[in-house]
Amino acid sequence: MHFDILRQTRKNQLSIIEQYDLDQLNTIPDGFNNNLIWNLGHVIVTQQLLCYKLSGNRLQIDTNLVDKYRKGSKPEAPVDEAEFKQLKDYVFSTVDQMEVDFNAGLFKSYKPYATSFGITLDSIEKAMNFNNSHEAMHLGTMIALCKVL
Repeated sequence: MHFDILRQTRKNQLSIIEQYDLDQLNTIPDGFNNNLIWNLGHVIVTQQLLCYKLSGNRLQIDTNLVDKYRKGSKPEAPVDEAEFKQLKDYVFSTVDQMEVDFNAGLFKSYKPYATSFGITLDSIEKAMNFNNSHEAMHLGTMIALCKVL
């Protein structure tokens, strides 16, 4: 169920992203501190940090993306076509790999983490539940961004 929800949320995020060109994806509208492409990168990086890093596993993405899209970051420069393609490639590959790894029992331990939402994550199951909520919140942000682009 976790993976079905995550895949559908990612499908919805991707359908938004694919409606715009790279200039529009990089645009930060007045009243916002990020853009559509940053939101996509952010959910990918956050899923990897919450699920892989906190369980002591190797990230399944290019680690150079982490500082660029982690919590507290913001767009510093436009994303180019190569990075955009890389992010799109991660949209479903990271979900598929996590499902394989979860079913294989890769997530044996978990370092407790207190989220800014006031929830402490102390298991991979809680992390996956929280991640789905986090992704849905950013889908809402992406929808709001679309209304002002």
